[in-house]
Amino acid sequence: MKVTHIVGARPQFIKASSLIRQLPGRLVHTGQHYDKEMSDIFFLELDIPGPDCALRSGSGTHSQQIARMLIGLEKELVFNPPDVVIVYGDTNTTLAGALAASYLNIKIAHVEAGCRSFNNEMVEETNRKVTDHLSTYLFCPTETAIRNLREEGIKGHLVGDIMIDSLKTFGQLADNSYLFDLLKIKPKEYLLLTIHRPINADNPSHLNDIMEALNKTDQTVIFPIHPRTRKHLKTFPKNVKVIKPVSYLDFLALEKNASKILTDSGGIQKEAYLFKVPCITLREETEWPETIGAGWNVLVGSNKDKIIEAIRNFEPTKEPIPLFGDGKAAKRISEILLAR
Repeated sequence: MKVTHIVGARPQFIKASSLIRQLPGRLVHTGQHYDKEMSDIFFLELDIPGPDCALRSGSGTHSQQIARMLIGLEKELVFNPPDVVIVYGDTNTTLAGALAASYLNIKIAHVEAGCRSFNNEMVEETNRKVTDHLSTYLFCPTETAIRNLREEGIKGHLVGDIMIDSLKTFGQLADNSYLFDLLKIKPKEYLLLTIHRPINADNPSHLNDIMEALNKTDQTVIFPIHPRTRKHLKTFPKNVKVIKPVSYLDFLALEKNASKILTDSGGIQKEAYLFKVPCITLREETEWPETIGAGWNVLVGSNKDKIIEAIRNFEPTKEPIPLFGDGKAAKRISEILLAR
């Protein structure tokens, strides 16, 4: 069976790294993340081959970016037609890959299908829904995702979360990071912050409110800043240490050893849960409600008072329960595809 994996953003490199080992195929990089810190370093660190085809979709509006991806992906899939195109997550790359394959009548497998935030103003929600309804094979990380698809009249396969596969492979390697000496921080004595969703990164009011809230804490805040966020945020409180995006292993080390994590990322909410680190989500909703129900995640949006309250007082009261599988998602996905 000929397989084409389509990736373009940091989380997709991580997810694909596990499945490519089980199901080798052609790797196409759309160029959605094109900075070295957000792209090249992940191929090296995750020990996956460089892309067979590298597009340069670049930045721009969502429509502009997807349009450029579609042109490049169509050429790639016509010249190197696979039996199945595999797309990951909920980015513009995900949707562009699904659309290009659908137009050419190529079967689509969606890894991380069925996730819903139920906020239709989020681009990612549109990407998820359209991709799921175009896909032939829908690989779901949780029972909640299975139920979401069932309510939309679609059947999914429960395989577990493929991010767990990567964490099991690379989690222990993250213990030797040089960053703690470089940043002069100690485990469990700092907060970790990430911001990249348009609802925050492109909204100066939200960014200012988040920074004002952080200014009210005496804890050190480590902030690997996304290029998108850097464009709109120029000043920071003294306790916020701004650094460039770091490698996958270094970021895992920062996650594992933070006292709390503040983020608007879906993937980081899961990683925080798996590392038993309280998560403060800078959004009004989440595609991972299981982490809320388990008591390890709290939604605060960009509300200053809620952020301050969560930093000071949010503490889980029970041990996390297994929610995202056993780290064998890639094996299950490859078995299902090969059997079909």
